[in-house]
Amino acid sequence: MGNRLSKIYTRTGDDGSTGLADGSRIAKNAQRVDAMGSADELNCHIGLLIEDLSTGDELVPMLKRIQHHLFDLGGEFAIPGSRVIGENHISWLEETLDKYNEFLPPLKNFILPGGSRAAAQCHMARAVCRRAERVVVALGHEDSINTASRHYLNRLSDLLFVVARVLARRDGAQEILWEQTSGQ
Repeated sequence: MGNRLSKIYTRTGDDGSTGLADGSRIAKNAQRVDAMGSADELNCHIGLLIEDLSTGDELVPMLKRIQHHLFDLGGEFAIPGSRVIGENHISWLEETLDKYNEFLPPLKNFILPGGSRAAAQCHMARAVCRRAERVVVALGHEDSINTASRHYLNRLSDLLFVVARVLARRDGAQEILWEQTSGQ
């Protein structure tokens, strides 16, 4: 790849539009652009989580792989009709989820984000992932999308929940159990 971004500003978006990878232009507030931005925002949160972990942490390679998937996902949204995310991505998420969930105790209560800084950051990524999924569902109502992308985000949010539980419990930390406060 050559010097594709030799000039960062182009002024072409000053009118409120943005270019897609296929050369077409759409409004910056279009659902497709929101989906691209949501994938990017989620990728940023995963990056923050990685920075909270030590370099040798076993979770880092898995999280970096997810970052590459999310970049591919954003690219898929940038090219209407393209399909990059497939069943193999979803299967990998499910296998990874099962691996980390296997040793966690069953949940008897809801849990709150926290337990450690990394666990809280992972919960933040999970919440952003759920929002990204809602945006993709909305996009699917107005335009054709690869349904595997929606499935990927659904599984990813489950995996991030499990990883947050792992992070909250390791090194002696605790998960924070929800306590109902009605009437208090």
